[in-house]
Amino acid sequence: MLPHLSILSASGPELTSYAMLLPFIHAAHALENRIERALETVGLSMAKHGVLTQLLAAEAMPLSELAARLSCVRSNMTQLIDRMEIDGLVQRVPDPSDRRIVRAEITAHGRERAAAGDALLRSLETAFAALLSEREHNVLRHLIARIE
Repeated sequence: MLPHLSILSASGPELTSYAMLLPFIHAAHALENRIERALETVGLSMAKHGVLTQLLAAEAMPLSELAARLSCVRSNMTQLIDRMEIDGLVQRVPDPSDRRIVRAEITAHGRERAAAGDALLRSLETAFAALLSEREHNVLRHLIARIE
């Protein structure tokens, strides 16, 4: 048994609510790391893929709206868009109705990378789903819903 999972076999007073949370945190980090590594192979991160996904639906969007939709601080979004612009994934365009507003717009290269990222994520999800029985899927869905 992995050291951080040994707490699952604990019983009685030594099993604290924090000890029950740690395996969920470790599992979430493991999944996040796996997703990040996969997306890196196509020049993306989860943050960049999130922006591209939003822009695919809206074509162009003010940076402040992107930040709000992705629960990100505006200054972080500005830096992320800077990096994505350098990578050729997005471009800044003026807002047609308010010249004070700058929008991010997905490029053709950004569309290609988003599609590649989507394919990788579908593949990872399929591989993850194959690890679980139907009963385990149902239990996991139930647990996630309860936690959320």
